[in-house]
Amino acid sequence: MHLNSYTECLRMPYKKLCLRSSENFALLVIAIGSAECAHSSSQQQQADPSFQDIPTQSWYPPSVVGSSSRPSTPTSSSASLHQRASDSPQSSSRGQPSPAEAAGIIARLKDKSIEELQRLLKDREAYNAFFNSLDQVKTQNNVRDELKKETLQLARENLEKEQRILELRNQCTIIRTTELAAAQDRLTDLERQKDDIMRSYSPAALLNKLQTSMAKLDEESEELHQKFLEKDIDLPTFVQKYKKLRTAYHKQALLHLAGQTSLR
Repeated sequence: MHLNSYTECLRMPYKKLCLRSSENFALLVIAIGSAECAHSSSQQQQADPSFQDIPTQSWYPPSVVGSSSRPSTPTSSSASLHQRASDSPQSSSRGQPSPAEAAGIIARLKDKSIEELQRLLKDREAYNAFFNSLDQVKTQNNVRDELKKETLQLARENLEKEQRILELRNQCTIIRTTELAAAQDRLTDLERQKDDIMRSYSPAALLNKLQTSMAKLDEESEELHQKFLEKDIDLPTFVQKYKKLRTAYHKQALLHLAGQTSLR
C-alpha cells in the first residue's frame, strides 16, 4: 500500500473525539493497522503462521483491532478502514489529522517489523511508550503542563487577595449601615424640600398667588378711593396713587386670564 493511501485513511474521521490526544490515539491505531497490512502484503500475500497464534483478545476495542490484527489483503483492509470511517460520526475539520502529521507517524512505523507492529497492538505499555514519544503528543503535554501551571498561579493569586476582599467587604458593610443611612436621610429631606418648592411654583399655585395679589390691589384702591371721598387726601395724590394701583391690578388680571387660558 502506498504512503498516500495511508494518509487518505488517516485523514478520515474515526471517532467522535473531544481531545486531541484521543485523535492521535485513533490515528496511531489506524496507522499501525495500515502498516501491518502493508508489511503482510509485501510477503508475497502468503499467510504468516504466527498469525494463527495471535490471541483475538486485545485491550483495543473490537472496532479497532477487528480488521487490522488479522488482515487478508491490503485491499480488504483498506476497505474496512473506509467502512469504519463512514460508520463513525463526522468530526469537525479541526479534529482531522493533517497530511504532515499522518506522514510523520507513518514514517515512524514503516521500518518496524510485523512483530513490532503486533506488539504495539497487543501490549498497552509498548503502545503508550510509542504514543508518548510522538512529537504531537509531546507538544500537547507541554501545553497542558503550561496551562496547569498558569491555572495554579491564578489560584494562588486569588487566595492571596482573599484577605483584601474581606476587608473591603467589611468596609462596605460599615458604609452601608452608617454613612449610607445618614446620606439617605439627608437625601429624603432634600427631596421633600424640592417637592415643596415645586408645588409652590406650579401653575395652579401661581394663579392662586396672582388672584390673591389682585384682590389685595383691588382692596387698596377701594380704600384709597374712600379716603378721597372723605377728603383725607388731595386730588393730585389720589390720582397718582390710584392710577398706580389700578395699573398693577389690570396687569395681574391679564396674566391671570392668560394663565387660565393656557391651562384649559
